[in-house]
Amino acid sequence: MRKYPQQLSQGHNNMVVAISPTEVGKIFTPDSRVEISAEAENMKYANKINNLVVKFIRIDIDNDNQILVMERLKLFDFRQFETELRDSMFNAFLEKIKELHRKGFVHRDLRRPSSTGGDAYDNIIQTEEGFRLIDVGISASRERAGDKLFDQYVRTELKDLEHFKEYLLTR
Repeated sequence: MRKYPQQLSQGHNNMVVAISPTEVGKIFTPDSRVEISAEAENMKYANKINNLVVKFIRIDIDNDNQILVMERLKLFDFRQFETELRDSMFNAFLEKIKELHRKGFVHRDLRRPSSTGGDAYDNIIQTEEGFRLIDVGISASRERAGDKLFDQYVRTELKDLEHFKEYLLTR
């Protein structure tokens, strides 16, 4: 993968780079495993429901690479907040997740498998406004997945959220 001087992070399949003070770009190389248009559509779908998922801005092209341009989130470390406030922030986060579920969207990648690198919950970002979600590449809609599979995804995600709450309150 080409080196970008403004690299912010490197995931399993993609790199995220700073574009401006308000935008970041997720680089999709020709050999990326996730289709950029699928992730963009997932993001746009969730953005219509509430502000939990990072905002889609556009798709750019850089030579052979495609760039999914999103809002740039200002990150905070949740450990700077008292556990009582963390609990309150979690409850607000949970309500927004449930709203996504009710309206047919499930993230599906809140908790990383232990076999992949990175933090267990690195797709949940703490911002000044509360928790936000990034990386919706494997998200699903009820419409595309069907009721049975979608409901299974939701049950799994709600279990992951129980673990996240424990993680959040014990760090």
